[in-house]
Amino acid sequence: MALAQDKKGLVLARIPGTSVPLAHTVFGGSAFILAFIIGCYAHYYKIVKNGVAGYPDEWFPSVSATTGDWYPERNICQIFIALAAGPRLILCFLWYLLSTRNVPAAGSKGFAKFLFANDVVRSVACGGWVFVTSSDDHDIHDIAMIVYLLCTIPHVVGTIKTAPQNPKSMQYRKLFAYTFFGALIPMVHFFIQHNVHRIPGAYTYYAFFEWSLIISDLAFDAVCMIDFAAFELRVVDVGVNGKHEGSTSALNDLKTYGGSDSAIASISSIKPFEAVSFASDVYLAFVFWSMLTSLPLMIWYFPLWHMGISGYEAFLFSNLSAVLLGINFLRRGIERSKGFVHLLSLVGVLSYKIHDPAQRLMAVAAGVSLSLLTWGATLFGQRHQNGRAERGVLTLALGLILHNVVKQAWWANNPIWPIMNENTGGQNMIGLVLGVLASVQVMLRKDPGEDEPQTIQKTGESWLLAAISAGGYLFCLHSMFTDSTTISRWSLGGYPNTGPQPVPGGLMVIAAMAVGLTVSSKRRWVTSLIWWIIGTAGLAVLHFFEGDVGFAGGIVFTVYALSLFPTLFRSLSRQPPGRTFLVTMLVYNILALAHVWVVAYAFVPVGVWMRERTDYVLIAMQTCILLGIFNSNSAAWTVVTEARSRSAFSVARLYSKLSLVGLVLASLTVCYNRLPKSIPQPYHADHKLITAGIWTIHFAIDNDMYSSEIRMRDAIRDLELDVIGLLESDLQRMIMGNRDLTQFLSEDLNMYADYGPGPTKHTWGCTMLSKFPIKRSTHHLLPSPNGELACAIHATLDVYGKEVDVIVSHNGQEEDLLDRQLQTTELGRIMRESDNPFLFLGYVVTQPGKGQEIYEMLMDGGHVHDIEVSDWDRWCQYLAFRGVKRTGYARVSHGGITDTEIQVGKYQLLEDHPTSWDRSQSIEDFKKEETYAQISEHQVPEGMRFPSMFQGAGIRKHRFHVFDRPYYYV
Repeated sequence: MALAQDKKGLVLARIPGTSVPLAHTVFGGSAFILAFIIGCYAHYYKIVKNGVAGYPDEWFPSVSATTGDWYPERNICQIFIALAAGPRLILCFLWYLLSTRNVPAAGSKGFAKFLFANDVVRSVACGGWVFVTSSDDHDIHDIAMIVYLLCTIPHVVGTIKTAPQNPKSMQYRKLFAYTFFGALIPMVHFFIQHNVHRIPGAYTYYAFFEWSLIISDLAFDAVCMIDFAAFELRVVDVGVNGKHEGSTSALNDLKTYGGSDSAIASISSIKPFEAVSFASDVYLAFVFWSMLTSLPLMIWYFPLWHMGISGYEAFLFSNLSAVLLGINFLRRGIERSKGFVHLLSLVGVLSYKIHDPAQRLMAVAAGVSLSLLTWGATLFGQRHQNGRAERGVLTLALGLILHNVVKQAWWANNPIWPIMNENTGGQNMIGLVLGVLASVQVMLRKDPGEDEPQTIQKTGESWLLAAISAGGYLFCLHSMFTDSTTISRWSLGGYPNTGPQPVPGGLMVIAAMAVGLTVSSKRRWVTSLIWWIIGTAGLAVLHFFEGDVGFAGGIVFTVYALSLFPTLFRSLSRQPPGRTFLVTMLVYNILALAHVWVVAYAFVPVGVWMRERTDYVLIAMQTCILLGIFNSNSAAWTVVTEARSRSAFSVARLYSKLSLVGLVLASLTVCYNRLPKSIPQPYHADHKLITAGIWTIHFAIDNDMYSSEIRMRDAIRDLELDVIGLLESDLQRMIMGNRDLTQFLSEDLNMYADYGPGPTKHTWGCTMLSKFPIKRSTHHLLPSPNGELACAIHATLDVYGKEVDVIVSHNGQEEDLLDRQLQTTELGRIMRESDNPFLFLGYVVTQPGKGQEIYEMLMDGGHVHDIEVSDWDRWCQYLAFRGVKRTGYARVSHGGITDTEIQVGKYQLLEDHPTSWDRSQSIEDFKKEETYAQISEHQVPEGMRFPSMFQGAGIRKHRFHVFDRPYYYV
């Protein structure tokens, strides 16, 4: 190595800066590659085995099993990680030097110091989970891993933000960053499949994504070899008394890419007042989406109780007040006083205090109208200012994503909806106060002008096409993207291949929404015909396929849909406001009604035309959007080049990206907090007892038009129900608020859940909750040639180590005899063909007793016993059983939650009790096997009794009724 003399002394060695990340990559990669090879060679069957399954179900080892469980692979991994530690710390320091050279483009020196400290902590945490294995100390290992992952977020984001603007390195970094964070979501999904649902083989898929994190992590840091090409490390002999002169000439000679003031807007562009202003707009957008989604939900209450059109449906058209935007002085007045009008619109949030349902609905309709007028006037007033117009539509989109995150945190309810209050988990007053503060902030601030040229020089756009497309697009957003679980419920299948559950499926959807809004700036791409075809293909896969395949199509469609948000709404804002907004809301309303008619066809005029035709609605929606894409491409956009780094456009995009990161992290936190903490356990396993019930819950809206999930939870818990069928439970429609009651009930009660046939199956829904694991289930659409489509779940449960079958069903109404005959015949066939013990929990419209056709078709045709043949006062809900010992029966009043009682049966699964039936046996002999002799309660072991709190006046208006006590049997 040649020696050289410089001003400071004798240069003993020169080391290229690229050698530091190269050494880090080689040592780090070798640690895992060698451990993998040696582990597979020496302990393959041991490292693929886990607590659920082994080979051949599991055939690929996880990172932790490969590197932490066995000698010698564990020790080899630790040696190479130790060798990588030196280059790692040097790399952190060199990046600090590089980022300080990029100030102010890369942020501040303070941020560079923060990033350096974060990276050092991350390096130490890496040593924590590598050198302290889970077998050494499980808690320390997990804490170190969590710290490492948390520090990875600012490491990746900060590195990208402070990196020199080298297109090649930036491309690689973003690729590996997306790969890293993208792998987290399916990894969590398969971990839940393994750890919670205990599905063999799931851990192998988890392992693939876990290894991809390692590869992406190493590759991300390896990109530093491109940036460090301008660095050189020197070892200099300055003499015994040598003194560093403080010259920084070598450092000053370093050239970086994009280190000038003309770089795109960065973190240094953030100003506190602007940030508060942006946050206020996002929150007011959240309020807008909250009120818009609550309006159909509240309208639905009235036809639900009228069993047909009630007249209150007219409030859906309150949004046609947007036509008032065509009155110039009114529109200008709203724009100048938008903060005040936002404040007035909060009457929709305050309406939760109004007890009368009709008056509450009127207040919400007024709030929706005022909010719609305000946002319409705002977007129209900003149409010629590129930055402000972009900011306006981005805050509206972020408000939608915030709406999804908040609903995710409240188990698919919105805490400021008027159906919520302090007794049902609502936070209406907090939401109202925040809305007042945001409105006051808008009133007090002064919106700045812009130096940028106008957005449009000339346009060939059609106002009619812009309006039609915006109406179709608004319907798309409302019907499919106002709850993060809608996509997963659309693609729902039976167990075990259900597709992603709300956790982590909701996180995947919110992340996809964030990605879609991020790529929305690529206007040429997102308005291309190819992109529309890709999005339409994703929608088709979602509609026609179940499980993971359908969900994957939904994720593609989610990215596509959100990428159009700025384009279509900015196109709308450039048109004459009065007639344009009128047509927009008309198209939205027509599609919303069609969306309802596909399932409510039996109760609406000419409903037969739309019966089960969701495909018609989706085709109309996509056609509207396609018209908007063609229309927006006819506009000639000005290319904005001057002062782009300081433009309002770039700053709005920066705030948007930071907000998206925060929203996705918030969703991740919500999902983590909602992960199951324990395995469900039956209430009385010592008696091998099964307590099962049926309840028609009227879409989780109580008699006073408030959310009823918490009161339902209390009743199910206090009755100690191990299995319950809930009918009229599919809430994933606009008219039900795109809710999902199974999330709260199953998580709070710690039960397994089968949602039943999803919203694309056009039923009113049936759901099953179970304390026993669901081994498999099938969703049935029962024959319904005339009336509403009937649904059923046929599930096989693992009950105390034995298989027990359960049916939860909701049959048709009294008016359709043929439907009821065909549906009951099919239910009888399913029960008759099963050799397992059987529990029937269903809604079958008939009178009980001998001679009743439908009743006999069910009991005799299914070879099941009625739980109590002498109970004549029944009409729709029935319990039946076979192969288990019935010990108790009770009827419990609804408590004002719905108009239908809870029926509960208690059964035992005993070794000496026959669990199957003789197929050659006549139905008469089969009936003789069951006795209905009763015993008094004191003869029943205490653990097998019904809770005494329901005696007499009961609790929370729930009490034993009809015969005013439970029945117990010999």
